[in-house]
Amino acid sequence: MSTAAASSIGAANTSLVKDSKLQLKTFNGFRKNTSYSSTYSLLLDTRIHPFTSISSSTSPAVIRAVSTPVKQETAVETKRSKVEIFKEQSNFIRYPLNEELLTDAPNINEAATQLIKFHGSYQQYNRDERGAKSYSFMLRTKNPCGKVSNQLYLAMDDLADQFGIGTLRLTTRQTFQLHGVIKKDLKTVMSTIIKNMGSTLGACGDLNRNVLAPAAPFVRKDYLFAQQTADNIAALLTPQSGFYYDMWVDGEQFMTAEPPEVVKARNDNSHGTNFPDSAEPIYGTQFLPRKFKVAVTVPTDNSVDLLTNDIGVVVVTDDNGEPQGFNLYVGGGMGRTHRMESTFPRLAEPLGYVPKEDVLYAVKAIVVTQRENGRRDDRRYSRMKYLIDSWGIDKFRSVVEEYYGKKFEPPKELPEWEFKSHLGWNEQGDGRLFCGLHVDSGRVKGIMKKTLREIIEKYNLNVRITPNQNIVLCDIRPSWKRPITVALAQGGLLPPTYVDPLNITAMACPALPLCPLAITEAERGIPDLLKRVRAVFEKVGLPYNESIVVRVTGCPNGCARPYMAELGLVGDGPNSYQLWLGGTPGQTALARTFMNKVKIQDLEKVFEPLFHSWKSKRKSKESFGDFTNRVGFEKLQEIVDKWEGVPKSSSRYYLKLFTDKETFEAVDALARVENKSAHQLAMEVIRNFAASQQNGKSQ
Repeated sequence: MSTAAASSIGAANTSLVKDSKLQLKTFNGFRKNTSYSSTYSLLLDTRIHPFTSISSSTSPAVIRAVSTPVKQETAVETKRSKVEIFKEQSNFIRYPLNEELLTDAPNINEAATQLIKFHGSYQQYNRDERGAKSYSFMLRTKNPCGKVSNQLYLAMDDLADQFGIGTLRLTTRQTFQLHGVIKKDLKTVMSTIIKNMGSTLGACGDLNRNVLAPAAPFVRKDYLFAQQTADNIAALLTPQSGFYYDMWVDGEQFMTAEPPEVVKARNDNSHGTNFPDSAEPIYGTQFLPRKFKVAVTVPTDNSVDLLTNDIGVVVVTDDNGEPQGFNLYVGGGMGRTHRMESTFPRLAEPLGYVPKEDVLYAVKAIVVTQRENGRRDDRRYSRMKYLIDSWGIDKFRSVVEEYYGKKFEPPKELPEWEFKSHLGWNEQGDGRLFCGLHVDSGRVKGIMKKTLREIIEKYNLNVRITPNQNIVLCDIRPSWKRPITVALAQGGLLPPTYVDPLNITAMACPALPLCPLAITEAERGIPDLLKRVRAVFEKVGLPYNESIVVRVTGCPNGCARPYMAELGLVGDGPNSYQLWLGGTPGQTALARTFMNKVKIQDLEKVFEPLFHSWKSKRKSKESFGDFTNRVGFEKLQEIVDKWEGVPKSSSRYYLKLFTDKETFEAVDALARVENKSAHQLAMEVIRNFAASQQNGKSQ
């Protein structure tokens, strides 16, 4: 790198480094581990071992490999991924992004593309368009617990129209995604979000992502404590070096005051967790090996897909409902790579129990263990799940305990987990109401977007985003319930009882056309897919109130968590999917691969025998996922291979809607014109009639 380039790095923040060339050579992202080169040993050896015995020596010992036996030093430098080099040379995630944003080009270079992720953005282009690539940027917000203030919601709604593609997307990690922002507008959009009490800092990149918690605004000790803990963990693991504010608001800080317990936990270095002289005391220059995900919840409420996270945190209360501490789970993660069996989705497993006053120190110890020992040579294996899978939970626990400074207690016994959607009208517990609204694939657009804007603005409501891509309107006075219900119906936002049960639990990632990793469709394809599943249900005689968890992703990275679904479709080629079966409604079991390369036009050939078999051979109230696990994939494959069609006796008419065969056939003929089932069309007619009646009464 040229001297001029190095100088530009130092100029980006002279308060952090006085010699920019030295900054480039400083690799202090993780403590010394002898599997890495000794090139950086002079810097790394200055760190003090937390358990030094004062009586044994007047000179403090050095932390070497806390995780593995010390190996003989070698002069061969272990390979590091390209992204690790970009981070090392970036002056804490500034260079060359700061220079690339100033060019006239519509895109940014490879290094800047990696760094802008830490700022909460991905560079994309429209893959539907041919010819020159039309670059744009997706921005993702950071909203712990999914909390969105009235001010921020209205600002995001405006930005979507002014600088995006006119839609907002609610994500599976309780955040907004804003698509279609062009490079010259990035600073305007980013600064607007910041000035309206929002942030995109750390929504992407190799650091802690958005911290999940149940979106329901219940005024209950356990829910409130879970949300407070999620906020505190998010604050603890927020970058401290100021690169985000330097880039987008010229260094002006818009951060609220942090709780003292967060500041104390971050600054504590009594067990060797911190880089004392670094602008990033927890992350160092290298941050984490890969993304890191945390979720907090209360017993029974698995709306957060707890076991898919790097760390799962569960509030434990006493008999009076007073929070006492937390069960911790570690090692979950969804991403994998096709045709590489060494990559896999994994469920988190119990680590132990900690008292409530220790949770931030325990979380920090887990993060530091991953920082020090997670792989940095091959990003496919850099998530913490691979470290735990390699070490085993006992070894991982022992290393974490060194950084924690205490032994973990055994986890407390908890009740069964349930998926809770938090949809519909509910009492908060403080005299006010909340209303959870289903949004297909989290895409807020058209009349729905306009309606939500009007209601949120008129009643000055705060909102929350759920981990299932839905939205919750909070703090509603009981007297507002009727006019809000009418307005929502007019905007197509119906109570959950009027939404197909399949849609309630379904999720899809954005995939094509903007995601560069997508192999095939997901969000654009799931509406038709769910209609086809419902049609097969009807064909084999399953009732309308029957449902399964369906999730679709356009690639194997698993953003919509398809490996927890009862029926997961993972793109493995153009118009082709890998089918996963065996997840459960409570999101506690991992699905497994059932079939590969199933073309989209052939899905019914698999769905019909599977659903017919479930309907005819299930145990009482047995879910589809439990059924597939009980029967076994070998037997299910045999059923699919020998399928000759639905026996005529299996079809039935829905007498609750159709009192005679002639009416059913007439409605069925009309429905086929619109590529719908008779039941779906009839339900639409009923919904529209109900909405018109409500409208008439309100006038």
